[in-house]
Amino acid sequence: MRKVVIGMSGGVDSSVAAILLKKAGYDVIGLFMRNWDSTINNDFLGNPNLDHDICPQEEDYQDALAVCKKLDIPLHRIDFVKEYWDYVFTYFLDELKKGRTPNPDIMCNKYIKFDYFIREAKKLGADYIATGHYARIENGHLLRGIDKNKDQTYFLSQLTKNQLENVLFPVGDLEKSEVRKIAQEYDLITAKKKDSTGICFIGERNFKKFLENYLPNQKGDVIDIETNHKVGEHVGLMYYTIGQRKGLNIGGNKEKMFVVGKNLDKNILYVSFGEDNHYLLSNSCVIDTVNFNSDIRPTECTAKFRYRQEDHDVKLEYLDNGEIIVRYHDVKGVTPGQACVFYQNEICLGGGIIKEVRYNDEKLWYLL
Repeated sequence: MRKVVIGMSGGVDSSVAAILLKKAGYDVIGLFMRNWDSTINNDFLGNPNLDHDICPQEEDYQDALAVCKKLDIPLHRIDFVKEYWDYVFTYFLDELKKGRTPNPDIMCNKYIKFDYFIREAKKLGADYIATGHYARIENGHLLRGIDKNKDQTYFLSQLTKNQLENVLFPVGDLEKSEVRKIAQEYDLITAKKKDSTGICFIGERNFKKFLENYLPNQKGDVIDIETNHKVGEHVGLMYYTIGQRKGLNIGGNKEKMFVVGKNLDKNILYVSFGEDNHYLLSNSCVIDTVNFNSDIRPTECTAKFRYRQEDHDVKLEYLDNGEIIVRYHDVKGVTPGQACVFYQNEICLGGGIIKEVRYNDEKLWYLL
């Protein structure tokens, strides 16, 4: 019997993935990753007196344990607190300091779930590893999940071909509604549990209050980029992303206001008015940290610049330094720090991190 170690997160997706693996005849072992501890992480900063906010991981562990007991599979628990800090959270903080908009979930997959997790799974004798991601693997290719609204290949785009070997995604062929139905049929504690939406492994919390523990908060001016007039005050550049409209808390303006840029040196947040303002647009970007999980190297394909964004037709120009210039027709809110992920129909080819945003080959001065 082939042995598979599955990452049990305490959510409904990994719970149903474990059911499907058992039904398929695998010898299933659960492994829960503990990656966050405020007390330990504050010690990493040399300041043990920071607020120790409550993390939902212990509740998640208890839910994972209850599911594994019900399914009669063993559950192991492993701590990757230091590894998560070193490879994911410090990256997250460093990117915010640069004024960029990072995606820690992508790095969590790259360094934790499909690196340190795999090493631990092999110690347990795993022939395969599995997760509850909505994705598929066919003929060595990473494919989008059947449920296009839940497809998570965007977050898997930094995985290498080697990392995807002997990986199973049992729920990738299902719609989310089917996953919920199976969990209810087995009367699992996770059947109606809300999907997690916060920072990977840290969970849902007040983002501003949480970040204040780790980065100094500096208020500054909000400037209308068209008139150069002050229209308000921001609470810290790190809390805003390009294209953002909600949460600006600047009253007195009837027209929709959008974040279009930042100036770190002067601590200025630039905004513009109207959904069709040209400051939201770009038509090319430069990406670095390039990774392909396929041997396909297209010059034309489609790309997503954010999760759940529609695909855009792109042309790729490969540079000698390993970076790629990605060209496209006008797209709103392409943001430094976010991932640009390439697709060829259903196949996710990989991608990179947006380094620079341009219009007609000119770097946009208001974007970092």
